[in-house]
Amino acid sequence: MLAEFTDPARLSALGVTGFQQVAATRGVQVLAPVAERLVAAATVAIPTDQAPMARTIIDRDRTLLATFDAQIAEADKHLAALLPRTPFAVLCSGPGWRVVRAATYGAAVGDPARWPSARQVYRASGLCPATYASAGRRYDGAISREGSVTLRRAVLSLGVGLWRLDPAARAYATSLRARGKPPGVIATAMANRANRIAFAMVRDQRPYDPTRWR
Repeated sequence: MLAEFTDPARLSALGVTGFQQVAATRGVQVLAPVAERLVAAATVAIPTDQAPMARTIIDRDRTLLATFDAQIAEADKHLAALLPRTPFAVLCSGPGWRVVRAATYGAAVGDPARWPSARQVYRASGLCPATYASAGRRYDGAISREGSVTLRRAVLSLGVGLWRLDPAARAYATSLRARGKPPGVIATAMANRANRIAFAMVRDQRPYDPTRWR
């Protein structure tokens, strides 16, 4: 959109089908509802005197984004070279887990030997519910968020990868949704599951085995 359709008149003239065809030739799939909204917005766009300057600013932003993308690609290359030298390389055998997710988790966990179990890692991420006790009863509240933000993001990211590509995890998430659990609760449940699997894989240096974690 930023590269080719900063001029609303061009997008409006293409129409929904034309826009989808142009996008397809660039390897991008645009769903019909999305295309309809974008073309409708372009059709009612009002030309202004500031449009040329706005397009100039967008071009400069695209140049910055291209620079950032190149830097990210370079960082990914270094991570790919470093990860095999760590005990966390085995995580790349997990569904939806590749270099970035494995390296992020490894950097947040550090020396795996300093953690007695996956439970301590999960607690350190701040994803455990805060607990309250009153009159001899215990109540679980929202997640505590008392822990490492980096570790929390790493564990949640592993959970997302597992959720998307592991059939057993997807079935578990579906069952939680059927029970009326909100998305945030499902995400933390997936993170908990992913952390337990990742911790065991690193501890035992065993690749992901779907039969073991079914």
